[in-house]
Parts: sequence; C-alpha cells; structure tokens
Amino acid sequence: MRDYFLRRFLLIPPTLLGITLIVFLITRLVPGGPLERAIMEYQQVQSGSGGGAGSGASGAGGMGGPGSGAAGGQSMALSEEQLQQLKAYYGFDKPAIVSYGLWLGKVARGDLGNSYRYNEPVWQVIRERFPVSLFYGLITLVVTYAVSIPLGILKAIKHRSALDNATSVLIFVGYAVPGYVLGALLLLFFAARLEWFPMGGFVSYDFPDLSLWEKAGDLARHAALPLLCYLVGSFAVTTLLMKNHLMDNLAADYVRTAIAKGVSFRAAVLRHALRNSLIPIATTFGQNITLLVSGSFLIESIFDIDGFGLLGLQSIFDRDYPVVMGIIFLASLLLLLGNILSDALVALIDPRIRFK
Repeated sequence: MRDYFLRRFLLIPPTLLGITLIVFLITRLVPGGPLERAIMEYQQVQSGSGGGAGSGASGAGGMGGPGSGAAGGQSMALSEEQLQQLKAYYGFDKPAIVSYGLWLGKVARGDLGNSYRYNEPVWQVIRERFPVSLFYGLITLVVTYAVSIPLGILKAIKHRSALDNATSVLIFVGYAVPGYVLGALLLLFFAARLEWFPMGGFVSYDFPDLSLWEKAGDLARHAALPLLCYLVGSFAVTTLLMKNHLMDNLAADYVRTAIAKGVSFRAAVLRHALRNSLIPIATTFGQNITLLVSGSFLIESIFDIDGFGLLGLQSIFDRDYPVVMGIIFLASLLLLLGNILSDALVALIDPRIRFK
C-alpha cells in the first residue's frame, strides 16, 4: 500500500504539468486576450483625446480639414516599439511553449507572476481572498457531513415513515433548486424586503471597530444566506447517497445472517452495514476538498462575496491570465491531493481493499 500511495504522489507533478499546459495554451489561442484589450483601450483613449483636440481645432479654425482626420487616425496607431513593449509586458513576445517554460520556472520558485489587473503578485491577490473561501468551504464541508450522514442513517432505518417522507420532500426541493437561484430568492425576500440580513458582503464596513461578540454576530448575519445556498446541493446529494447505500447493505445477506445469529439490529447497522455504506461517501470526499478554494462564482456574485469564485470569474472576464493560472494550479493540486485522501479513507474503512 505504501508503494501505491508513493506512486500516486509521484503522478501529481506530471498531471499538474498536463493540466496547466492545456490551460496555458488555451489562454494563448482564445481571442480578446490582454494584449488586444490593452491596444483597444489605448486606441479608445487616443480617440477620445484626439476627438477633443479636433473639436477644439474646429472651433478655432472654423472647420476641420482632411488632415485632422488623418492625424487622428495616426494618433490611434501604436508604434512598433510600443507594440513590442506591450508584448513583452504580457509575455507574448515569445512562443507559447517558451512562455510556459518560463512560467513553470517561476512556479517552481514559488512565484505565480503578477496580476495584470491588480498589478500585484498573484500570491498576494489569492492570499487576500483565501480566508473568505476557507471560511465558507470548511463550514460547508463540516456541516454537510456532520448532518447528512446521521440523517441518511435515520432515513434508511425509518424508511417510508413520516420523518423519511417529510425530509425527502425538503431534500428533493433543495436538490432541484440551484444554489444561485435560491440565493437570489433569499436575498430578495429576507434581505431586501424583510431586511433581516444584509444585502451582501463578507462583513460590514465598521467590522474592525466592533467588539468580539459584535464581530461574531455580524459575520453570522452576513454568512447565513450564502451558507444556506452552499449547503443545499451537497447536503441533498450526500444524504441520499448515505441512505441508498445503507438500505442496500441492510438488505444484504451478511446483515440478515448476523441478525439471525443473535446480533442486535443496532449492532448490525453500526458494526457491519454502516462501515460498508461509508465507502461511497469516502470516495467522493476528496472531490469536495476543492470547495475550499473553488467556491461558486454565481453565489459569490449574488452576495458580493470577494472569494475565489468571484476572483476567478473576474479574472476570466478581464483576461487576467496569471490569476487564472494560479487558481487553476491550486484547485488542481487540491483535487489531486483530495483523490489520494479519498483512497486512503476507503482503505481505512474497508480492510478488504489492498492497493498494489
């Protein structure tokens, strides 16, 4: 088993290499990159200043001659030297593979480059938003498993009871309604109309001036609605996964045999069926680790939460490719580590599994 996990860890660098290479090449091939946007913004500024100068000249001279339009056209054009400077600034003065190799060398030294939009190191931009994403990700992860697993066990044991039917209605409604749609409805009703919760943000503007208990209350009021939106989807999936697999195991021959030999139903559930039912939960646990950084850009956009999801969306719109590459790199690394953690949990739960 040790050799298996060692091989899995050794596969992380080449896998990250393939993922980041594909994303890097895509950023070079898609139209409307940072170079094109910079040229367009420069031309708009020059066009505006040229238009203002032209109108002033027309007012002074009576009318603008043909030469004024030509001068305005020349003012909007970039010189070759300026174009090369822009290409060098955005890293487009070298072939894509060479630029990727330079980026990879920086990553090996712990440098993800500088953000085009914020003009700051990518690590700094990500570090400022990490506490927000970590807060929502950890709470979502802990609450999902702490509530879904016991509820799934209870629903499996009390199958077709009033409790099972009532919770199933709530679970299916939560599964059917996307988190961002629920967020818009909650924001409209509880924040805008009833004014029970703030309209958005992570904390209030006067948060540093509040006392400790006031800070906790302010953070709870801001986090209540977004957390509900984060929990609704994963909560439903995990609960149903737990219930269905536990019901399958309760109907298996080995559980009936254990009960026939005198084992109590409670012991048969907790010692035999439950352990096997946790295997699918452990398998999907690693994928949920990415919640710590990925978040949901739709939920964060609705509630104006400055986390990784909103940062990634804004970076794509702004063609801030160093930040995009940094987020992809971290999310991929967490996903790969999460998959290894899932394999370790599966081996811990099921002693029959032997990785070779």
